[in-house]
Amino acid sequence: MADLSATIDAAYEKVNLDADDKAAIEEAMHLLDTGARRVCEIDKDKWTTNQWLKKALLLYFRISDSEVLTSGPFSYYDKIPLKQWQGDEGVRVVPQALARYGCHIEAGAILMPSYVNVGAYVGSGTLVDTWATVGSCAQIGKHVHLSGGVGIGGVLEPIQADPVIIEDHAFIGSRCIVVEGVHVQEGAVLGAGVVLTSSTPILDVRGAEATTIRGTVPKNAVVIPGIREKKFPAGDFAVPCALIIGERSASTNRKTGLTAALRDFDVAV
Repeated sequence: MADLSATIDAAYEKVNLDADDKAAIEEAMHLLDTGARRVCEIDKDKWTTNQWLKKALLLYFRISDSEVLTSGPFSYYDKIPLKQWQGDEGVRVVPQALARYGCHIEAGAILMPSYVNVGAYVGSGTLVDTWATVGSCAQIGKHVHLSGGVGIGGVLEPIQADPVIIEDHAFIGSRCIVVEGVHVQEGAVLGAGVVLTSSTPILDVRGAEATTIRGTVPKNAVVIPGIREKKFPAGDFAVPCALIIGERSASTNRKTGLTAALRDFDVAV
């Protein structure tokens, strides 16, 4: 694997790619597609982005030609084919769920009419609900619920940018948007309409005074949309933020806890 990553790193700096470079790129894409390697991997609770695999994705666009692609009665014109399901993958795929080659969907996942982009990873038991999108390189854990219309942002460039990470057992409510490498930790619950970017203030309002974090939603946190006043030259205006209003109980059953956690705090799913 070290030799493969070194070949990809060297190829990324070249203007002209040779046959060995192209073979390495194809091998890296196969690793991503089968789930043997991931763009972002966890070891001892620490996530690390494999930049060489992001480079391989970008190089794959360089060596691929656009062509007409078909999926049932539909046709497309693109450089990356769609996954072709054989029925033995253990994934439920509802028309018109689309997943591109180079992403990996674990057995046990369910794809409602949705879209999973290249380099992404979707764990077992996860539901990608109707019109939800999982952007390039995004990492979605096991038993996650991405509700209808959720937008999980993708990233290919810059190479050093981290992807969005949604850890196991998280619940992402309808029409939430999570982008720019935001990290939602295990068991967290986002109420409907929460928008999180890397700079969005996430205010923990459970104590006597609010504390602010950015880019990370803590484990088991229950989060809802919020606003706060900010001074501008033209006056005071309300700007969006997110509010941590509670925490999922560790004793609550996972399946009922996803909605119960919001109901307990009088928050819409």
